[in-house]
Amino acid sequence: MADFVGAVDQGTTSTRFMIFDHAGNEVAKHQLEHAQILPRSGWVEHDPVEIWERTNSVIQNALRHKNLTAEDLAAIGITNQRETTVVWDPRNGRPYYNAIVWQDTRTDSIAAALERSGQGDVIRRKAGLPPATYFSGGKIQWILENVDGVRKAAEDGHALFGNTDAWVLWNLTGGPDGGIHATDVTNASRTMLMDLETLDWDDELLGFFGVPRSMLPSINSSSDREAYGTTRTSRPLRAPIPITGVLGDQQAATVGQVCYAPGEAKNTYGTGNFLVLNTGTELVRSQHGLLTTVAYRFGADPAVYALEGSIAVTGSAVQWLRDQMKVITDAADSETLARTVEDNGGMYFVPAFSGLFAPYWRSDARGAIVGLARYNSNAHLARATLEAICYQSRDVVEAMEQDSGVHLDVLKVDGGVTANDLCMQIQADVLGVPVSRPVVAETTALGASYAAGLATGFWRDTDELRTHWQESKRWEPEWSEDRRQQGYADWKRAVERTLDWAKVE
Repeated sequence: MADFVGAVDQGTTSTRFMIFDHAGNEVAKHQLEHAQILPRSGWVEHDPVEIWERTNSVIQNALRHKNLTAEDLAAIGITNQRETTVVWDPRNGRPYYNAIVWQDTRTDSIAAALERSGQGDVIRRKAGLPPATYFSGGKIQWILENVDGVRKAAEDGHALFGNTDAWVLWNLTGGPDGGIHATDVTNASRTMLMDLETLDWDDELLGFFGVPRSMLPSINSSSDREAYGTTRTSRPLRAPIPITGVLGDQQAATVGQVCYAPGEAKNTYGTGNFLVLNTGTELVRSQHGLLTTVAYRFGADPAVYALEGSIAVTGSAVQWLRDQMKVITDAADSETLARTVEDNGGMYFVPAFSGLFAPYWRSDARGAIVGLARYNSNAHLARATLEAICYQSRDVVEAMEQDSGVHLDVLKVDGGVTANDLCMQIQADVLGVPVSRPVVAETTALGASYAAGLATGFWRDTDELRTHWQESKRWEPEWSEDRRQQGYADWKRAVERTLDWAKVE
């Protein structure tokens, strides 16, 4: 039996390939960034061909780094930036347009029209999602309506849609030469096109967006021995390795954080923040601005559902400090700079660059820095940026407690921003509960590996996976309750200043 399981982690800013052993330890990793294409304000795109090339490179380099071959892998899992939409020609593998990224807001008029027509209520009931620019359905509609020839190609069966999981899978399994067009329930649940109860594409929802069913991938379990096929013997793996796990990135992190029981939650800190609460096989419909989504489905078992709070801009706000504002030269500098001041100096930064996601869902919001005084410095801005990450997470925690009645005793965290000790301390202070980081902080790739390994028997069951989880560090709250409540009240006032700025047609 092969000794390792691999995972492709196709994210918003980079693609990586990670290899794990039976104990869930990282054995090898390679990662490459891809370009962020910003054609105009509110538009965010990626080049799907570049993403596929990066996928090739990171797989080859991760294996080469440890002198491994494809035969050393028992299986491969795929996890991905969800909602990012690719439409391509299956005859030659060429995308008809750049991938439209989940952060992109060009479809705000589509979302607004759905609300005005009353169709938004149907989408909430069937798909568990509000009509929003975030999700894939409106992005597919935009491509069909605005890219020459795509509507005709789709009607003729010459256009396929997928989030980036389906794009990577199709290419890994042969591309134009027999590539498998499939996705899993977690990715399908982010399109506004799948019924959460039937776990199938819904004709009424497809009609709202004018999407032909022939474009859509088959929907499978997140952990499945047969559905996703094997790699082809061409690049990057020159052997037929089974692909047996597919999960959207935040669901993969939920699996990697072993949140397998109702009431268990994790928060991933990446480009955005994503707090996911396992609600078991019960479909809990949010009344407070959260998403009802599929957490995972293993094999033939019933689907496990979740409440999710999705925040658009957290880690990418630090990137903004680095790339656009030139306040820092490296992301890690945000902590160093912020530590030079005791507090935010009365400054609050709401990074609503793409509007506000959960729990507000306001596409008319735009970023704002409020409370400025002559006294303030770039150090206060750095600290306010870290606090914005934490206050946005508290917004979601508050909504989650109202929807579920579950009060968090501890928040499990993962993702790149968790390397920032000051940010994690602020998070504990803002929430008033301990924050716990696992030994393997990159739980997204680990979760995809778990899903793949469960399908092949590499791991026995979820009880075995629980034994692998170990805490690396814990942060305890230090703020007084008065400081915590005053800070949050001021944050809420700052959020109000961002609203009704952008005009939505």
